[in-house]
Amino acid sequence: MPVTRALFDEVMVPNYNPAAIIPVRGEGSRVWDQDNREYIDFAGGIAVSCLGHCHPAMVNALTEQANKLWHLSNVLTNEPALRLAKKLTDATFAERVYFANSGAEANEAALKLARRYALEVHGEEKQEIIAFHKGFHGRTFFTVTVGGQAAYSDGFGPKPGGVQHVEFNNLESLAAVMSDKTCAVMIEPLQGEGGVVPGTKEFLKGVRELCDKHNAVLIFDEVQSGFGRTGTLYAYEQTGITPDILTTAKALGGGFPIGAMLTTAEIAAHLKPGTHGSTYGGNPLACAVSEAVMDVVNTKEVLAGVKDREQWFRDALQKINDKYDVFEEVRGQGLLLGAALNEKYKGKAREFLVAGAEAGVMVLVAGMDVIRFTPSLVIPETDIAQGMARFEEAVAKVVAANS
Repeated sequence: MPVTRALFDEVMVPNYNPAAIIPVRGEGSRVWDQDNREYIDFAGGIAVSCLGHCHPAMVNALTEQANKLWHLSNVLTNEPALRLAKKLTDATFAERVYFANSGAEANEAALKLARRYALEVHGEEKQEIIAFHKGFHGRTFFTVTVGGQAAYSDGFGPKPGGVQHVEFNNLESLAAVMSDKTCAVMIEPLQGEGGVVPGTKEFLKGVRELCDKHNAVLIFDEVQSGFGRTGTLYAYEQTGITPDILTTAKALGGGFPIGAMLTTAEIAAHLKPGTHGSTYGGNPLACAVSEAVMDVVNTKEVLAGVKDREQWFRDALQKINDKYDVFEEVRGQGLLLGAALNEKYKGKAREFLVAGAEAGVMVLVAGMDVIRFTPSLVIPETDIAQGMARFEEAVAKVVAANS
């Protein structure tokens, strides 16, 4: 049976609108489609493929574990899950780990834990959750309601209550609504879907202080910013503050589905047996792959290399902008970068994405005004140079079409 893009429309729910090309093979930061056309991957599956495609460490870990043990219910534990949890707690502030399958599930667990902790420690009045406009925390009904983009949560009936949204990077906006009824503040230290906007150190420090003042749990959603993406294992390490709960996914498995919630022993104690669970969370295959990814990513060489690669991207984008004048600024940290379009090209981010694919380079958007780059953390300099040459072709094509 021929597999074509048309088959998608025949058999799939239409909540996605994928490109016409269908990739069939990947190696490193390069992907080939059904016609054997090559693309350089600056998207990384939206900040997921942190070691590129088919990295030997991942392939070996998956193959080895696939010949041992695939699945156990959480009536039992398993060696890969325990080894990975130990590595995560050794490397972070956390003392306890809960495994899930995705960022949304990790965030769902974090929000439920924050509510349960507040209920049991402070009482029923303390149940309000505050998050930020343009934030993104997943697609479950609870997490999409906490996320600050109404377009994703409207149209599904009554939303979970007790959730408020305030302005990102605006401490006064947060202080105005926080009270002793606030049980948690959920925030991305660097907003991804919302336009690749970093939280300032002063703002994040103020958020931490307000949480301390009102005995509220601070949840850092590091699903996109975490696992080496910004040049440290987690972005909170660069902020000077520590969250109470941290969520992680995407790059955590390098392409194999896995998520995790990290927290302290004191807070974790409130998810007693039976209060929460997941059929596949802590799956031996996922944890074995994630452990292999962590062994590569959490090294001085790779994390320092992220900062080098950030500069290579910034330099290349600056040269393109000097020539074509399309970007207002390039923002972000490490290899989570957003090229914000200037006034002339606002609303046209998707045109750059489409033109990029036609030129043989995969990029992302973050809203209608920002082109997003989230490549492999170990992408070779030659791939960046060649990918940027292709991206310049795309920029030239969009500029010509809009002149």
